[in-house]
This record gives sequence, C-alpha cells and structure tokens, in this order.
Amino acid sequence: MDGQPSSDIIDEIRDIPLYRTSIEQGFFPILEKPEIARGFPDNWMTPALAKALEEGEAEFVLSTGTNHARMQIIRPPYFLLKTYYRLWSEHPDIADTWHEGCRRVSLTTLLATEHVARVNAKKRGVLPEGVPTLDARRLDERTVYLNLRLDPALWLREDVERMIGEIRTEQRAHPQGRYHLDCSGYHLAHLIRKAREWGLWADFPQPASVITAYEYTPANVRAYLERYLDCPVVDLFGSTELGYLYYSDHNGRYHPYLDRMSLELIPVAPGSHIHSLIVTSLRSPHMPLIRYRSGDCVRTIDGSTDPAKVTRFCGREKELLPTPRGLVSQGDLDDAVTTAAPSVFLYQLRTEGDDGLRLLCTTFDGAPLEAAEQVGLEKFIGELTGLPCQAEHRTHIPIGISGKYAWLKKDS
Repeated sequence: MDGQPSSDIIDEIRDIPLYRTSIEQGFFPILEKPEIARGFPDNWMTPALAKALEEGEAEFVLSTGTNHARMQIIRPPYFLLKTYYRLWSEHPDIADTWHEGCRRVSLTTLLATEHVARVNAKKRGVLPEGVPTLDARRLDERTVYLNLRLDPALWLREDVERMIGEIRTEQRAHPQGRYHLDCSGYHLAHLIRKAREWGLWADFPQPASVITAYEYTPANVRAYLERYLDCPVVDLFGSTELGYLYYSDHNGRYHPYLDRMSLELIPVAPGSHIHSLIVTSLRSPHMPLIRYRSGDCVRTIDGSTDPAKVTRFCGREKELLPTPRGLVSQGDLDDAVTTAAPSVFLYQLRTEGDDGLRLLCTTFDGAPLEAAEQVGLEKFIGELTGLPCQAEHRTHIPIGISGKYAWLKKDS
C-alpha cells in the first residue's frame, strides 16, 4: 500500500510505544502532530532512548511554533545545524564557501538570537545578558547571529551600523574576505533597504553566498535580494523536527535532499493541485517519524503527486483560505501579487466577513502603489479567489511575536 513502511523500517521502530498498534494491525495511518504530543515522552520512550537522554546524546527541544502550536520533540544535539552544514557543504552552487572555511552570519528572528545567547549563558553558568555581545551570540566557531530587535522594520540607524560592523568582523576573519550569509529573506531585504536609505550600502560587505532558510520567501523579495547581491541565493526547505528536505539551485529549481527519508503527496482536497507533505523519516534516530503530516503544502510541475516534481512550497496547510474558487495558499497569493505589483514588499491578506478581502501592503521604496498596480492587485486577487478585494498601501506591517510575518488574517 502506498506510503506504508518497509519491513526494514518496522524493525527500526518496533520498540517505540507510539507505533505498536500500527505494527500489530499492519497499517500505519498518517501521523498528526497531536498524536506525537499525546502521552509525550512516554509514547516514544525505549531503553535506547532513555540511555541516549541520560548520556546527552538526545535532548528535548521545542519546534518553532511559528504557524502552529509549539511541539516538543526529541533529537540529537545540533540536529538541524548538522543537517544545514552538510547540505551547505554539498550544494553544487555554494559548497566552495563551506570548504573555504567561510564564516556564517545569520540574520533572522530575535527568538533565534535569544536562544543562542541563553544556551551560551547556561554553558558558562551565568544569566543571559540584557543585550548580548557578539561573542555571546556565537552558536559555534563558525556561526554568529545578528538581530537584536523583534521587528526589523523598526531597526534604527545604529542597529544597521552595528550589524554591518559585525559582518565586517566576520568577513575579515577569512583570508580572502569572504563570508556566508544565512537569513530570513524578509530580514535581509529590510537590512538592504535601510542601508541604502541611510547611505550605508557602500559599507555593506557583499557575501560570497546566501541561503534563505527560515520561512517562505516571496518572489518579489527574492528578486530584490538578487538585484543587490552579487552571489548565488539559494533556498532551503525543512523544519525543526525533520531537518532539510529540499534545496533550490541558483535558478530557483528545487531538488530533494532525502537522506533516510521518503515523501508522499496527498491532495489537500479532492481535485486540488495543492498537496499535503507526508514524510517518513529515520534521520533522527530518537524520534523516527512514519507518515508524518508536516503541515506544509507543495505544488508539482504537472499537478501530480510525484515528490520528484515539486516545484514550489506554498505555505502551511492550516493557513489555506477557502474561497469560491477553491482553496488558496500563500504561494497562490504570492503569484498574484508578483504578477500585479513588483514594487510590493510586505503584504497581508485580511478577510472581511461577507464583504470580501483587503490586501495591506508596503513597497520597497516606501512610495504608495502606482494606480495600475493597485488595479492589478485587486483584479488578480479577485480572479484568484472569486471575492472582491481592496488593496491598501501601508508604511508598516507589524511582524508577529514569533518574529515572522503572517500573510493571512482571518476574521475571528
């Protein structure tokens, strides 16, 4: 039967309480997040796991919870980082920056920076600093985190000057002055915009390679980054519990990266070409996931359920918007925005009850929308959803408490 684990996989998970009923019945249903949490951690506990926890070879961590409730998981220390480093070292476009020893500068959420600072403080047996120093924000000898504010739109000139200075510090550590920039696409776009606005762009050290890896990067944002960065900009797709599953090349094409993993694609609704991503993974030996619904949605080049034909990741399943024209994903909206208005930077779609939709958006240069762009946005989104839409320019769209942007706000 499609998706059912092989006998070799069953042998590896036989002692895990969560899977006993499925093994006895000879059928593994799709594993949902609530099932992972129910009875945790006893539902995962085996003698081998208990020993690994005791010896520090396994640890409890929380998923990011950006788009769903935070979920406790079990994994080896630095599981996600090691997956990232391996992929970086093997990527056909940017492996040279790994093997040259380039340092990694990470520009992403404040929560990520605070986590690194807390871990380092705990190692030293001290309380975290109110404003962590550069050394307090070093994840390891290779990676440092930059961001010290929740909302990058509210960075001050002094923030941008500090970050550019810290990037220069990392750049100078390399014999050829090269470094690798790891980021949320939104955060890097904010930094570029502000550096240009305040006359600091000439001081910004050009990276040797860039990875966007923390959230969906809209096409307009990616085009903006590529316009100002003279290096490959590649995207990684993955999660805290799974590691990375796909990477893009410099042309934007996605390739599977499925070490000890397999995938199924299941339409989110009958006849839909949006598919749920179902993952079987033995990559984490302490928490193998069998037919796990990651919550992510994808599209394929031909609408089929062939994981090798994935061409884009289009957001979270829980954020699909029901419309008269069918379910609409973040990626679908992004296509409409990109087609209609290349000047749009941030956007947020809001439902208005029976009255239709409002699209709030900022622009890269801060100027109001051109009349043709506003008309185009309202037209394309109306055609996509079958609902009337009003586009409105904003100078600021606040970021979420997680440090990531919500593309959709539904009536509560």
